[in-house]
Amino acid sequence: MKLSFRWYGSDDPVTLNHIRQIPNMHSIVTAVYDVPPGELWSRDSIAALKQEVESAGLHFEVIESVPVHEDIKLGKPSRQQYIENYKENIRRLGEAGIRCICYNFMPVFDWTRTQLDKELPDGSNALVYYKEQLEKMDPLTGELSLPGWDSSYTKESLAAVFAEYNKITEEDLWENLRYFLSEIIPVAEEADVKMAIHPDDPPWPIFGLPRIITCEANVDRFLKLVDSPYNGLTLCTGSLGCTKANDMVHLVDKYSAMGRIHFMHVRNVKILDDGSFEESAHFSACGSLDIVAIMKVLYQNGFDGYVRPDHGRMIWGETGKPGYGLFDRALGASYINGIWETLQKLG
Repeated sequence: MKLSFRWYGSDDPVTLNHIRQIPNMHSIVTAVYDVPPGELWSRDSIAALKQEVESAGLHFEVIESVPVHEDIKLGKPSRQQYIENYKENIRRLGEAGIRCICYNFMPVFDWTRTQLDKELPDGSNALVYYKEQLEKMDPLTGELSLPGWDSSYTKESLAAVFAEYNKITEEDLWENLRYFLSEIIPVAEEADVKMAIHPDDPPWPIFGLPRIITCEANVDRFLKLVDSPYNGLTLCTGSLGCTKANDMVHLVDKYSAMGRIHFMHVRNVKILDDGSFEESAHFSACGSLDIVAIMKVLYQNGFDGYVRPDHGRMIWGETGKPGYGLFDRALGASYINGIWETLQKLG
């Protein structure tokens, strides 16, 4: 296991100096954040990022993420140039020492929550997804925004891309993903960069938009689209695990045994009776997932990929980017460390 931590660049209030003080920290997970989706990342920008990370004594090996342009997802004639740019970005990142790229194929929006600061009974603040709140939301007003979303959309352009998605089916989205993979995976193989798709979060349609990386059957289908060890997963326990339909211990066991998990996002969620969920502390008893059992099957299968503590609560008065404060994610990293060391010493 290579422990890693998400860092949003020089403007992140969580500094590299903070992160490197977390025991057993190996890698920084980051990206070039000032380039629009579909465009080339300059070698100078990549080199500057690498130098900043490595100067802090940490490894520069994981990118999250290289965004996939909507024209690729929609299968528009203009997709080819964006795919060529994507392939060149893989090459440039491989040259810089990147070994894993996390990305997703979610239409329009990245992860979706309905509230970013829900106060939990212990006084911490967490990200939550309440179905009754979602029903009252309209993304086309242009007022809904979350960390990780493409902020370049105007109200008009967002309405236009929604209209384009209304013209395609779920099967069209699968075919567009297949075409994308058939183009990029050979390049990833040559560059020795593992591509790791992130599941849809949450794993069901949002605002009428299709989502396909949602369950075991669909993950199986995804892996067969281009059956290469370089076509793999960012297995996020809190994304697939926010529905009881997905058995996370089974999924982690199955796909790590296959060697197709390249990156683990480890976090816990508390599933509510109506199918809503709240993000919780990493400690198993705080949510609905058995984090110890998840880490145990990774260990038993000889997992040597990247792991990061995913979204954390805001605790101890910390403020900052929702889900991405220092304190609770550092607690999560320590919890993961403790489980892993125990597994190693007890065999």
